[in-house]
Amino acid sequence: MSHALKTRERLSEVRYEIRGELARRARELEAQGRKLIKLNIGNPGAFGFRAPEHLQRAITERIHDTDPYTHQQGLPAARETLADYHRRRGTPNASPERVFIGNGVSELIDLSLRALLNPGDEVLVPSPDYPLWTAATILNDGCAVHYTCAPENGFLPDPDEIERLVTPRTRAIVVINPNNPTGAVYPRELLERIVAIAAKHKLLLMSDEIYDEILYDGAEFQPLAPLAGDVPCLSFGGLSKVHRACGWRVGWAVLSGDPLAIGDLHHAMDLLGALRLCANVPGQFAIDAALSGASTIHALTAPGGRLYEARRAVDESIAASRHLRMATPAGALYGFPQVVGDAAIDFDDQAFALEMLESEGVLIVPGTSFNMRDRDHFRVTLLPEPDQLREVFARIDRVLERRAQAANASRVQVA
Repeated sequence: MSHALKTRERLSEVRYEIRGELARRARELEAQGRKLIKLNIGNPGAFGFRAPEHLQRAITERIHDTDPYTHQQGLPAARETLADYHRRRGTPNASPERVFIGNGVSELIDLSLRALLNPGDEVLVPSPDYPLWTAATILNDGCAVHYTCAPENGFLPDPDEIERLVTPRTRAIVVINPNNPTGAVYPRELLERIVAIAAKHKLLLMSDEIYDEILYDGAEFQPLAPLAGDVPCLSFGGLSKVHRACGWRVGWAVLSGDPLAIGDLHHAMDLLGALRLCANVPGQFAIDAALSGASTIHALTAPGGRLYEARRAVDESIAASRHLRMATPAGALYGFPQVVGDAAIDFDDQAFALEMLESEGVLIVPGTSFNMRDRDHFRVTLLPEPDQLREVFARIDRVLERRAQAANASRVQVA
């Protein structure tokens, strides 16, 4: 007699709708022959972007050196490059010994939280967040405590709220800058206040900076580690977004701060890195080319560049709609619109996302998938061609207009 195998109970608390039920339904529709516009994942290669040729050459020229395992923290030469890059950015005491290379930032987020947390420990995470941060905290037996990044404040957090949420169980503050999903870029003064909170309460700063060079209209990125000084800080980056090499799975984390304060965390991360043997080796040979070679992202984010014009298309479409508003993203690869007016009456972002998929062939991500309470937002990626994004928002507006008319009709009947 068969019986169902039980799985980990805490998985019921984890959400990752970016690749969840809606994405599975999209695959079913595609199998039936439906053509879809999928805006759920920031995956440049799926939209025709390529990793720069000088990065590709760096791998092919060294492919004969990629068969063996390497050091658990990464290739020594790649870690030296990363340490030098962070020294130039002002990271205190940056050295190869404090650099960890992983299979994307995702693996390093999980690894670092596993190294840090005991059961019941708390991590302060932004809301909305990139949902892996909340999921990895939960799956490493911690508790994600969300601080609000409100749309009326340009999705910037309130440091006073962050400090009010600190308890004796708090271990870390997560900062996502430039932000996914909102596109907010944090000013220096805000980051300095967050550093002060971490210093006062002896917390680890965890700064997700994977979009650090994807900036628009003169927005300036301020790395956190130089402001943190002796305050323990993990800075995360990688090749997937700025260098459009998602499938290579090359990410890094740089540990900075007072050596006495970070010693145990360093050893724990080194142990966990050794247990998974090492990260993907071929991609590590592209790190020096990426950080030392010519920049290729700025041509895409400047006026006339594809990402800039895609953002313009989304911005103008929303400005022309009576059903939407959005804080224009200053960085990253996403728009995070809010539904307003009559269309927002009894609005449910999950139901709306399913309707967009089934009736309009467009896959978006509901805002609540990013661990926010309000159900009136959704996320789209800026990676498609601008004209395709204009078509997407024409379809979105069509569905929202139907909803607004239905709300009006219901109001008239009640009256």
